Amino acid sequence: MALFTCSRLGSRSLLASFNKVPSVLGSVNYAQAAAPKIVFKKFEEPKEEHHDDRNARLKRPMSPHLTIYQPQLTSMLSITHRTSGIILSGYFGILGIGALVLPNDISHYIAIVENLNLSAATIFLAKFVLAAPVGYHFANGIRHLFWDMAKGLTIKEVYSSGYAMLGATVLITLILAAL
Repeated sequence: MALFTCSRLGSRSLLASFNKVPSVLGSVNYAQAAAPKIVFKKFEEPKEEHHDDRNARLKRPMSPHLTIYQPQLTSMLSITHRTSGIILSGYFGILGIGALVLPNDISHYIAIVENLNLSAATIFLAKFVLAAPVGYHFANGIRHLFWDMAKGLTIKEVYSSGYAMLGATVLITLILAAL
């Protein structure tokens, strides 16, 4: 109805002006995108390159990791506590497997060591080396138990307990080696 009234008001009808639209749309030139050229290359294995060499080639900075830190008593004691725990696990593993696999009991192997006629200093040194992880882990474990009770956690107390623990380690290790 609106189209009909518009045609009555103007000299030209609205429907007549729609006839021009297809001709206008038909004359427009649309830009066409250029089709990308695809080039297939033969597959090449990637070069084996070490991580550090690749970072140097790409001019990436070397990560300083542990080299920028000055060794501190606290960090060294923590690392050696973990190391002594690993050594003790090895002791117990070897002793347990040896008890299951070896044909004789421990007294037989003690007699073999006694028949080697080693000097007292050599036997004491061997016992000291074997007892050192036990003494260290025991003394540092007691130190950690105090920390678990929230005692001795200031920097000054941590350092003083660290030195006291090292002294206790030497004492415990000497007592164990003297047995």
